Amino acid sequence: MPIGTIGISMNYGYPGSFARNGDCIIMNRMVKKTDTVGPSFGDPVVLNTDNTYSKFGAAGTFALFAGIAIREAKQASTYAATGGVYEPGTPCDVLQRGNISVVCNVGTPIAGGAVYVRITANGAIPAGIVGGLEAAADGANTIALTNCEWATGLKDANGVTELCIKNRNKA
Repeated sequence: MPIGTIGISMNYGYPGSFARNGDCIIMNRMVKKTDTVGPSFGDPVVLNTDNTYSKFGAAGTFALFAGIAIREAKQASTYAATGGVYEPGTPCDVLQRGNISVVCNVGTPIAGGAVYVRITANGAIPAGIVGGLEAAADGANTIALTNCEWATGLKDANGVTELCIKNRNKA
């Protein structure tokens, strides 16, 4: 191995992993049973009126934003078969405040910069996934998560970066 390859850059973690443990608030609720798909580790989630979580999607608004699904492996569950997804009808842990590793699909995060979540697909931005986090606004296709900011301006080759939820949006 050439010496130039040692210590250049490490990955920034796995989506849904805690980035810093000192200031984390986590809440556990069930994923809505009638959902067709649950949130993946690192996905933004919404709090439903029936006290359940759902993956942030086209109907998501900042008022419903509850936090980010964390990578919390339960002993009695297997996430390898689901690809790191909380299935509908199962408990889901969500980070309501603190720092977490997430995938930034569009744009380059800037430390302290705005965080957006896509609510409408845009064919001109194929990397923009509905419910995905982004560092660039796309008009009415994205909404700002005003209680969040990018913790660093660093993004690894997998698109993983660090997001900070500054304060709780939903209890």
